[in-house]
Amino acid sequence: MLPWRRVLGPLTALLLTAAVALLPATTAHAAGAPSSGWNDYSCKPSATHPRPVVLVHGTFGNSVDNWLGLAPYLTHRGYCVFSLDYGQLEGVPFFHGLGPIDKSAQQLDAFVDKVLAATGAAKADLVGHSQGGMMPRHYLKFLGGAAEVNALVGIAPSNHGTTLAGLTNLLPYFPGVGDLLNEATPALAQQVAGSDFLTRLNAGGDTVPGVRYTVIATRYDEVVTPYRSQYLSGPNVRNVLLQDLCPVDLSEHLAIALIDRIAFHEVANALDPSRARPTTCASVFS
Repeated sequence: MLPWRRVLGPLTALLLTAAVALLPATTAHAAGAPSSGWNDYSCKPSATHPRPVVLVHGTFGNSVDNWLGLAPYLTHRGYCVFSLDYGQLEGVPFFHGLGPIDKSAQQLDAFVDKVLAATGAAKADLVGHSQGGMMPRHYLKFLGGAAEVNALVGIAPSNHGTTLAGLTNLLPYFPGVGDLLNEATPALAQQVAGSDFLTRLNAGGDTVPGVRYTVIATRYDEVVTPYRSQYLSGPNVRNVLLQDLCPVDLSEHLAIALIDRIAFHEVANALDPSRARPTTCASVFS
């Protein structure tokens, strides 16, 4: 890794994290709902885009801040876009996706039902970041979600857990830390590679029939590591590495979902493969 890359990666992550932390106080939660065109329950899907898109935030994210880039990108292209909060912990505002993942999947199930009832659509498409790209698989596999979902697009999803670049391998050497992690923030513990939750989720195969799966990963992911653990195996799966589309794209775990229009372009391709256009570095201008 080049020295400038070592500096740029952490600096980018720091700036993005700071931006996400500050946004709730200035824009996102002031009105209690986005004002840029999504979560509009009067929106009716068009013949061109016949399914609503449900955006599923990641760990420590929420229904607004995680999607200030992608939600307007999709609504501008004619999609009915919706987002939810899930995995809330009592006394913890703004930062969600921390509660038990099976309970979060139940919240997603209820939210998809609400969106389908409002839009009149038979099925929805799901786009999730990090935990939000993995958690819906519990809904699809165990809660009947496959009957309500056409496609799942995971952006840097924690499909097979993470070692956090090996840091989680240290947990056995610190008795009690794992138990504390599980009690305080269950979703974090459940995303550690080899957890009971992930073992059950991935037993018998990564996918369920009738759903299209797309995974969009970046080789510079510093959170879900190794990045290839994000990939899925099975029918109707497409695994995409961002740098295969644009070699100079330096996005890491946060940037790929928050600001990367090359990744956004590939999300749009996954939602509408019949109208897909090649994603390249120039897609940042599209």
